[in-house]
Amino acid sequence: MTMQRRFAWFAWAVLAFNIPVILWGAFVRVSYSGDGCGAHWPFCNGQALPQNMTKPTLIEFTHRMMTSVDTVLVLAMVGLAFWLYPKRHEVRRYAVAAFGFLLVEALLGAGLVIFRKVAHDQSVGRAWYLAAHLTNTMLLLAALTLTAWMAWGGVSRLRIRSASAGLLWAALVTVLISITGAVTALGDMLFPSGTLMEGVRRDFLSASPVLLRLRVAHPAVAILGAAFIIWMALGVLRNSESAGAKRAAGRLIGLTVFQLFWGAANLSLLAPIWMQLTHLLAADVVWIAMVVTVAESAVTVREFRTEFLSAIGDSAGKAAAGNPA
Repeated sequence: MTMQRRFAWFAWAVLAFNIPVILWGAFVRVSYSGDGCGAHWPFCNGQALPQNMTKPTLIEFTHRMMTSVDTVLVLAMVGLAFWLYPKRHEVRRYAVAAFGFLLVEALLGAGLVIFRKVAHDQSVGRAWYLAAHLTNTMLLLAALTLTAWMAWGGVSRLRIRSASAGLLWAALVTVLISITGAVTALGDMLFPSGTLMEGVRRDFLSASPVLLRLRVAHPAVAILGAAFIIWMALGVLRNSESAGAKRAAGRLIGLTVFQLFWGAANLSLLAPIWMQLTHLLAADVVWIAMVVTVAESAVTVREFRTEFLSAIGDSAGKAAAGNPA
């Protein structure tokens, strides 16, 4: 196994590790543990290692430790990318982009704590902040996915704009669905309902808090957006000459349909914590599938594997030896 192949495995592992980091961050929110370390960052309650931790402190501190490990892993990935790939290679660029988004992610997380946009805060500003945080998280996942995918497939050049405009719009729609989903999850957490009908009725009351009235947007956006995503993916299946793009589009369609049904189940069960977390997990997987579909549709140059080039070189050498000038 070549070093670049090992790097690809490592990059996929880094991407996989980011999923539980994201899910634990969501658990911090739904368990009202965002203020577990007080308004302190990067230390927890002013201490590097807090003593006599309460449950919220333990949950929040665990998330910070997971993020610290993630930072080390991403830094290692960047270092390996610079060691194994030449200047201006796009594996380097996306690895660096991933680290940049990770730094922004940490700063946004710090802002949540310092500005007290955590726990029981019901301000509209928290929803806007959450939307920005989620958008950056998706950009981080996209950069990590592209780093691993390019290293795995031996892709040296990628022009995202080469993908169809419809597919790029579908990617933006995926982000919009996720943002409305995050706002809905925040409303479910802050204003739980006893029954589904009670929740629907409160969504349309003019006296309800803004976060409750925003909640109604997500189901409509999700259904219409999923239909558009599936339509664009079907276009890839029909028109693309790339087998990789067709496989990616097929996976995207299947995952999108699954996520629709899982979202409906989440709504009908009144969004219990375990359901919210699995719904978020599915959303992350759909986003990764979307990024891979766009990449497969946009790839312009795919490098030959070293073994294949060696085989060609051996064949050429034998031919030259058998046909002296």
